[in-house]
Formats: sequence, C-alpha cells, structure tokens
Amino acid sequence: MRARSKTTLEKALDINVDPLFYGSFAEIGAGQEVARQFFQAGRASQTVALTISAYDMTFSDIIYGREKNGRYVCLSRLEKMLDKEYAKLIERLSENRGSKTCFFSFADTVATSSEGAKKSCHGWLGVRFQTKPNSEPQTVMLHVRMLDKHRLQQQETLSKLGVNLIHSCLFEHKNPDDFLSGLFDSIKKDALAIDVIEFFGDAFKKYDQILFNLKLVDHGWAEAILVDEHGRLQNPGDYLFGKSILIQRGFFNPITNTHLDIYKRGIEHFKKEFSLKTSDVIGLFEFTLDNRIKNRHVEPEDAVKRVQMATKLQVPTLVTKFTLFYQLKEFIRLSTPKPLGIVIGATHLEKLFDESFYFDLSGGLLEGLSKLLGRFTRLYIYPHKTNEICLLTKSFFPKPDVKNIYNHFIENKMIQDIAGCEEIDIFVHSDDVNKLIKKKDSAWKKLVPESIHALVAKL
Repeated sequence: MRARSKTTLEKALDINVDPLFYGSFAEIGAGQEVARQFFQAGRASQTVALTISAYDMTFSDIIYGREKNGRYVCLSRLEKMLDKEYAKLIERLSENRGSKTCFFSFADTVATSSEGAKKSCHGWLGVRFQTKPNSEPQTVMLHVRMLDKHRLQQQETLSKLGVNLIHSCLFEHKNPDDFLSGLFDSIKKDALAIDVIEFFGDAFKKYDQILFNLKLVDHGWAEAILVDEHGRLQNPGDYLFGKSILIQRGFFNPITNTHLDIYKRGIEHFKKEFSLKTSDVIGLFEFTLDNRIKNRHVEPEDAVKRVQMATKLQVPTLVTKFTLFYQLKEFIRLSTPKPLGIVIGATHLEKLFDESFYFDLSGGLLEGLSKLLGRFTRLYIYPHKTNEICLLTKSFFPKPDVKNIYNHFIENKMIQDIAGCEEIDIFVHSDDVNKLIKKKDSAWKKLVPESIHALVAKL
C-alpha cells in the first residue's frame, strides 16, 4: 500500500535537499509556476542552476528559434527547449560536478486562458534527466489541457503537475505504476486532462507506453488517447487538427470482417456527402472503456489488445471514457470544426433513442441528441442483417414519445443509412467470434481478417 501522498512543497523539498540532483527550469507562457514551488520549498540553491521565462515571443524566438508553424505551444518548441537547456547544463557544469551529479532540465510551454475566452488552456511539459552521474539522458514529455475556468487555478495546477512530473522522473522512474501514482498528487480530478505522455531512453524500456496512457483514461486523468495506424501515440489535438473525421464506434473484441466493411462504407459515404478528398479525411476506430450500452468496463490490458488489432489493420484508434455519443463529438470539436461522421450498427438506434440512456442529463434524450447532431455532424447507420431480418433507419420504430424527434433527424439527413440490405452480408458480431473460439470451432477464422488471426487467438 502506498504511503501518504506528499504535498507539492514536500516533493520540491525532496529534490532540493538531495545533493545528487541539479538542474534548470525554462518556462514559456504561464510564468515560472513550477520553478516557484522549488523556491518556496526552501534550499533551492542546492538544486536550481538556472530559471528562465521567455514570456515575450521575440525573446523566445531569439533563444530557441522560430517554429515553422508559427506556434509556441507545440511539441517541437518543447523539444528545442529541452535540447538547448540540457546541453547548456552539460557544457557548463559537467567538468566540475558531472561525476557526482544527476543533471535535469525541466521545460514547459503553456497558454493559459480566462473565463469566457475562446482559446483553451493547454501546454507541453517535459523533463530530461540522468538516472546516475555521467549517464545518457532520459526524457519524458506530455501534453495537458487545464480544465479550470480561472487563470490562477490553471497556473496552480500546472505548478503541481510540473513538480510531480520531476519527482516521478527522479525518484519513481523504475516502475510505471509508481510513476503514475505520484503524477497527480494534490491535483483534483476535474482540473486537467492529459492527452498524451511519452517516455524516451533506456530507463523506460520496460514501459508499455500505450498501456500507461490507457491507465490515464481508466483512472480519470485523460479523456481519450489516440494511437495512429503505425501504433504510435499521438496528441489528438495535433493529429486531428483541421481534418474531417469519420469515427466508427464499436466494441472491437475482436475486430470482424463486418467492422471493416462498416469502416470502408462509412469513409466512402462521408467523402461523397461532404465532397471530401481522401487526404482531407481521417478515419478512426473508437471504443470506450466504460460501455453503457453493454454495461461493461474494459480493463486497460484488454484495451491494449484491441488497439494492437486495429494497428495491424492500419486503422488509427481512439480509446475514450465517453459513455454518450455527444461527449465524443465535443472532444473532436476541440481539434477541428470540419465535418464529423460517426458510424454505428443499426442495433444501436434502440439505445440511442432510449430516454433512460441519458439519465445524467437534465435535458434527457433531447439534450443528448441536440448536442450530438448538427450542420456538420452526421450519424451513419450500417444495416443489421441476420437470416431473419434486416434493420435499417426505415425499419426502426422508436417509442411514440420520441418518434417526432427521430423523424426530425431523419428528414434533415442528420441520421442516414450508408448501405442497403441487399448490398451487405450477414452482420458478424464480436460475440459471434468469441462463441466459436470458446467452442474451439475454427470457423471463427472466416469471420475475422486473416492478418489478425494470431492476435485474436490470444484473446
């Protein structure tokens, strides 16, 4: 059992009083919030070699160079800051104290915002550090969104996160669970959301980075994580920026041939409706760790297996905590205002138009659907075909008290079929495959893409 969580000042003091560690702090945009904690903790002269706050953009460009995209709160800026500040430490101090010191450089580039402002508060934070004197540096970098409405609250949260990050890097890097457990000490759950965290260096060879990020979602410190078609973690805000997005929401346990047909038809329908080029569109598989439809919770270890299957099929995957569809839309809208399509199987319509599904919304079903659908957002329906029936939007009959709402979205083409019953094969569910596997019936292999047979067999 973990001992009592240390306060932010206690953690800063831990580092200050340890003669092994000596480093620098470079902060852009939100003042010197992290460095401030080390000065307030006391004994900072034993730890702090340099603090710098390049608040003016011209000074920042002179020190670190101008970014090609013109942005200051971006990964490339953080990388330049860490490169430059760490190199200065080694160049200037290693001869005199390199044999007895673990050097570290902390850097952040952050944009804060005030209540009512259109821009969001977000930033990149990173630490480059040595695990023993004269060793090769290790690096950790993350992107965070601050969720508090007021600037001072955002800055305070940032300072706590920065101290926690440095402390975990220096003291808890050997074990990923220990690293994670200390990363959010003294921070309230709704104060921030991590979009991605990545680890570089031999000290992190044993880390499963996708699993670590999934645990952030599972513990409520992230709203979603995105893994691209090559299996690399991405910051959703950068990866999806300015793109039109087609999302297939499903369970994917495992991915079946039907899932791939839904995905391909969804992409083509989406491009045709909005006259989009292939290069303008990003398609994603998405699943939630907390599935309200099936009343199931997906453990991070199981989620990793689903992501691995999607990667094998070269489909990017978004893993979220969103139980309701409109929450997914609102997350995507943080990155792009362009057209958004969400494609699902027709059996989901029953839950989507079930008022009890929206029990935690004061406006109920009407609020949930009005937040979901709109001018540039569509819900695409793939037929659910069995040997006996085929369910489409036309053959779905909602309860009388929501019938008019359903008809409104149908008539305005916000909910659309993307195929006819005669165009598709029998719908194959993940559960159909799992039942065959349980019976040791090799017929399951015909229902699943061949390239992921080996992965499915391990489920």
